[in-house]
Amino acid sequence: MKNKRSLISVVDDDESVRESLPDLLGEFGFATQTFSSAEEFLASDFLDQTDCLILDIAMPGMTGPELQRELAIRRRNVPIIFITAQREEALRPRLLKLGAVECLLKPFNETDLLQALDTVFKTD
Repeated sequence: MKNKRSLISVVDDDESVRESLPDLLGEFGFATQTFSSAEEFLASDFLDQTDCLILDIAMPGMTGPELQRELAIRRRNVPIIFITAQREEALRPRLLKLGAVECLLKPFNETDLLQALDTVFKTD
């Protein structure tokens, strides 16, 4: 799974997530870029380089699910791991049905994140 050329973009309005998650992903062997909003990610040069997106659900402006829809419209099939503090039971199944790889509840543990990344980067 560990591939230093795999770029994971983290989109979250929470600064603590944007600061801590790249350190953890770096330990797993990934390159990372962080963005404070969906709009910032869409405007970046990293859109076409991103191999996986770790995406917050509730953000000011464009939400995570809205970014997922926008990527589908643009025909950008980027695997998405949603992260959220929302405890709504119907949320996870709905996001998985729309194509997300996983939906992790904050605070999530390393093992759950690693399992989701294994799913994204598994080699057949």
